[in-house]
Amino acid sequence: MKLQMMTWPEVEDYLRRSRGIIMPAGSTEQHGPIGLIGTDALCAEKIAETAAQSAGAIVAPTLALTPAPFNMDFPGTLSLSADVFESLVSEIIEGLMHHGFESIYFLNGHGANLAPLEAVAARHANARIRIRSWWDFDDVNVLRDRYYGHWEGMHGTPSEVAITQAAHRLVPPHPLSETPPEPLPDGFLQAHSGDRHGPPDEHRKRFPDGRVGSHSALATPAHGAELISVAAAAVARDYLQFLAAGARKPA
Repeated sequence: MKLQMMTWPEVEDYLRRSRGIIMPAGSTEQHGPIGLIGTDALCAEKIAETAAQSAGAIVAPTLALTPAPFNMDFPGTLSLSADVFESLVSEIIEGLMHHGFESIYFLNGHGANLAPLEAVAARHANARIRIRSWWDFDDVNVLRDRYYGHWEGMHGTPSEVAITQAAHRLVPPHPLSETPPEPLPDGFLQAHSGDRHGPPDEHRKRFPDGRVGSHSALATPAHGAELISVAAAAVARDYLQFLAAGARKPA
């Protein structure tokens, strides 16, 4: 159930049986010639909502405005500073805790969110917080490797584009998307993990079509449907384990 679609008595009733909540976190940034600008947020949200159905969880409003400064030379990207994002998340956590939520599960879809989320979690030692990205799970990565191999790349990936195709919109082919991008050199993924891509002008010059080693045209809605199902099952299991580990013992 989405928090924003509930009434306060429904939330109060939920809190009598569970103190957990899932919060999707993504971004609003370019995702190549056929990737939706909201891809990261849309992927995290869809997987969170699907997982919540089987886990009996509430899903908080998606954090869609987050740090993405490296993509600001592409039209449509919106980026918050890390400081503003951390302050926003911190106040949201405090609000949830005020109402009695004790276990907050962030489901992430954007690499640049990880460091700020971890910094906020460290400052809220009185809350139980778990941070997972939807691609953290072995079952998901088996599919990504089977379908795309090294063409999964790093940004505008076919796996995330496939998820949005299945859940939202199939964008028509674009001339820039049909040719495979330049393969990433060895060590690039590790060196730029967490979306450490440098100044926006340099980033667009280096990756002019917005893809970072990702052949997004390989995506299909059928791939996306399977990725959603597998990722949601993994997230549901992990969320329930997270809740169980923090369950209060009877007095």
